[in-house]
Amino acid sequence: MSAQEISSKAFLWIKILFWKEFSVMRHLMNPLDFTVEELDQLFVLAGDIEKNREKYAHACDGKKLATCFYEPSTRTRLSFESAMLNLGGSVIGFSDAGSSSASKGESVSDTIRVISCFADICAMRHPKEGAPMVAASHSSIPVINAGDGGHQHPTQTLTDLMTIRSLKGRLSDFTIGLCGDLKFGRTVHSLINALVRYPGIRFLFISPEELRIPDYITDMLKEKNIPYEEKIRLEDVMGELDLLYMTRVQKERFFNEEDYVRLKDFYILDEAKMKLAKPDTIVLHPLPRVNEISVEVDDDPRAAYFKQVQYGVYVRMALILTLLGIDTASL
Repeated sequence: MSAQEISSKAFLWIKILFWKEFSVMRHLMNPLDFTVEELDQLFVLAGDIEKNREKYAHACDGKKLATCFYEPSTRTRLSFESAMLNLGGSVIGFSDAGSSSASKGESVSDTIRVISCFADICAMRHPKEGAPMVAASHSSIPVINAGDGGHQHPTQTLTDLMTIRSLKGRLSDFTIGLCGDLKFGRTVHSLINALVRYPGIRFLFISPEELRIPDYITDMLKEKNIPYEEKIRLEDVMGELDLLYMTRVQKERFFNEEDYVRLKDFYILDEAKMKLAKPDTIVLHPLPRVNEISVEVDDDPRAAYFKQVQYGVYVRMALILTLLGIDTASL
């Protein structure tokens, strides 16, 4: 074999190794970025983390998570930070656009290029739809969409699925009611898109006309022949539900204050309505709650929205490990 052939083969192997090393980097922009099988593996890992937290306490030693939050957040940001700290890693970042160079006019693409020099993985929330996708296209580290406008909120969806799977024992064959702001609710849109991949799901959409589910969602359900109904009165469907997903009317999505005031108290889940529900119905809420669930419901064993928050930490821990390519089998 000539020196030129050896050199050519060596170059080919370098290209193959380089491709293997760098092509596996993944981002999470949408719940559908993971297959059903991959989601199942993620939930198995999250379940193991729940049972064996000490086992994962140093899995991310020396790793840094950047939390780039261009709009306010309590649960999502602190959940990500808790997840990384629980794994032995550290956290850097900002909690609003005003405390970042965005206030000086820096673009998302420039910001992520800078962040890539400091951190190993990034969670980004942004009020503009598609901003995390722009960041991912310019990033040299994995980027997680932590919510972009009224578009997607994939890690909340993973949290919701993990909660349902843990409490119901399955992700199929149930009737779920989604109530409240179905027009702007990114958690609702993400959850529907994720659930349609499982068999036997029936949707009941409960909202005022002004906040009804977008046509592109119902068109998709019709195309896939997935049953759904649209209702206005929550009382009329409580007895049919295996799961009730409550949402708040989001003041920040309204341009008209009068419209918000008129709609914000349209639905309030209270003890009287809970008496109409099945004994094993589960009530979920992505939080924050305003007053769409009365505090009197909190002590009902069917209220699972605070458990939901804890499951969110476990599933984000599993997601960080997965996107960083940490070998959990050796832990």
